Amino acid sequence: MTAAVFGELVGQEAVVEQLRLAAAAASRAPAGSPVPGAAPAGSGMTHAWLFTGPPGSGRSVAARAFAAALLCADQGCGQCPSCHQVAAGSHADLLLIRPDGLSYGVRQTRDLVLRAAAAPVYGRWRVVLFEDADRATEQAANALLKAIEEPAPRTVWLLCAPSADDLPTTIRSRCRLVTLRTPPTAAVAEVLVRSGVSEDAALAAARAAQGHIGRARRLAIDPQTASRRAEVPMQVSGGLGHALASAADLVKAAEAEAAAITEELDIPERDALRRAFGEGSTGKGVATAVRGAAGALKELEDRQKSRATRLKRDALDRALLDLAGFYRDVLAVQFGADVELANAARREELEQVAVISRPETTVRRIEAIMKCRERLAASVAPLLAVEEMTLALAAR
Repeated sequence: MTAAVFGELVGQEAVVEQLRLAAAAASRAPAGSPVPGAAPAGSGMTHAWLFTGPPGSGRSVAARAFAAALLCADQGCGQCPSCHQVAAGSHADLLLIRPDGLSYGVRQTRDLVLRAAAAPVYGRWRVVLFEDADRATEQAANALLKAIEEPAPRTVWLLCAPSADDLPTTIRSRCRLVTLRTPPTAAVAEVLVRSGVSEDAALAAARAAQGHIGRARRLAIDPQTASRRAEVPMQVSGGLGHALASAADLVKAAEAEAAAITEELDIPERDALRRAFGEGSTGKGVATAVRGAAGALKELEDRQKSRATRLKRDALDRALLDLAGFYRDVLAVQFGADVELANAARREELEQVAVISRPETTVRRIEAIMKCRERLAASVAPLLAVEEMTLALAAR
């Protein structure tokens, strides 16, 4: 029987079975025994795991579900206080690491390694869930390697990255690999329907999101997100001026989406911090406490600015993937391929582009989009990278 905590993993039956068996093996270990070291896939529990898969496939969802299964007495019932605490990120034996900025430094990693070495507070294991581990700098990766090579006896490391190649060979060779796939459209749509979305809207959002569950949910329930996606220019033609204008529009649309997400995250964090320091309260010592909050607020603002930069890059990358998906659909139409179209609602536009261009041109356009993504990952100025791409898209 599948543990309840794995219910959010869509279209990942093989992964669920792998993690369920490992959690069961971990539960049979004698209390106080160390986590087994590196072991071949399929041989039960081990101390380090690497969750990989394309954006939106559910890497962090799988890792958190596995953490809940390890920390729950019933291997992830989904109902007990332990499972609820893992879901909220507040479990005492869970270290949840989410890099706020574009990178994760060595000082932060060394501090993490020290905290990870502590003994569990409540249960058998201390679990470190490191989302976006590929953001670790080279020095940070070296510090992380040391901790994984010589792990604390009861510490389990769960690393998440888009691809195993995004981490140094020395780290990935010491981890059990968990590979997630892009969920089928029907499976993503089913999740949305269960949350109250109509079948037609769920299917349209799932197709548009190309298997990205979080993106599909936002497209289905947030009209502004759907509107911003619809405004992204999918075709670029008409010369230099139109190409540069299209680049500016694409970057602006990505920034608008990132700003909306940033506001949702920033305001509650600032309000919570102010309340923690007594703002709005009365009594002895409150004024001193509020004045002392200035340093903490400044530190929070710095983290939020770093996160906002990352969110802008991530939003722009999603827009580029949407653009690549459009031209992938064009190519499918050009070859008459019997495949599901991510942009089925824009069939007339797809056919128009397919008629006036050749398949080799479409392939070059997709390559230009992928090159732009690589340049953005290398920290090239977003507008400059996108302008170069739109000029390539405009060329016949």
